[in-house]
Amino acid sequence: MYLSEILKKMSIPFEVIDEKPVESLGLVSYNDGEAVCTFAEKSSFVQNMPEGISMLITKKDVAERLRNKPVKYGIIVTEYPRATFFMLHNALCKTEQYRREDRPTVIGEGCKISKMSYIAEKNVEIGNNVTIEEFVSIKENTIIGDNSVIRAGTVIGGTGFEFKKNGRGTESFLVEHVGGVKIGNNVEIQHNVCLDRAIYPWDNTIIEDYSNIDNLVYIAHGVKIGKLSLVASGATIGGRCNIGDNVWIGLGAIIRNGIDLGSGSRANMGAVVTKSVGEGEAVSGNFARNHEELIAEMKRK
Repeated sequence: MYLSEILKKMSIPFEVIDEKPVESLGLVSYNDGEAVCTFAEKSSFVQNMPEGISMLITKKDVAERLRNKPVKYGIIVTEYPRATFFMLHNALCKTEQYRREDRPTVIGEGCKISKMSYIAEKNVEIGNNVTIEEFVSIKENTIIGDNSVIRAGTVIGGTGFEFKKNGRGTESFLVEHVGGVKIGNNVEIQHNVCLDRAIYPWDNTIIEDYSNIDNLVYIAHGVKIGKLSLVASGATIGGRCNIGDNVWIGLGAIIRNGIDLGSGSRANMGAVVTKSVGEGEAVSGNFARNHEELIAEMKRK
């Protein structure tokens, strides 16, 4: 698809330089790598552009710096790249070519599903021997693997907290979520958990096999949680985080969006994690740091 045709209908002032076709939208460092349109408001963000980028939405000064460079992507010039990008995403969400194809919901054998739960009529796949308790809401674009348990009050595949301001800062708008949720086999999600679906149609929020999520946990759009990981009550995980296998996230921990927790790592009780954590590392405190270093410093004091 060619984005200029859609932008014309949106009444957004823009200029196109060397337009190329686009298959999907995504962030510079978070996309599906296939003919992607992204945005950047500063020239520092375009120095190492991934191979899969086909169109860049940016400001006039950045476009001028790129004009005489051998770039492989086309450019859309506009005064407000971020707002334009997400408004374009919302416009595309109304088209069949951008959204996922609709399919009837499928429920496997041996499932125990409360009559007081809600399951969307399309784009849901539920495996065998799945338990879904009362007052659970399963939204579109959700896959739940075999033998998994969803406890009462949980919402799977809801729309997350992603609001953007228009370029002039006079209004805000909700960014549509048209991605999905994939829950593996033998996963248990306990009471009153909120697990949002991903924003982009190519993306999923993922919880892999044998991981367990405690009561009152919030998991934002695009989060990936590996196998055999445990997330304790009251934890909050911001969007696009990558959580490895065998990870422990303690009571009330807060994980900032867009960071990694390596396999075997620990974010201990109440930790406010603002930087990525390496494999096998434990962090504590606000802001979180290496647990052993923090304890040693407390002892010295």
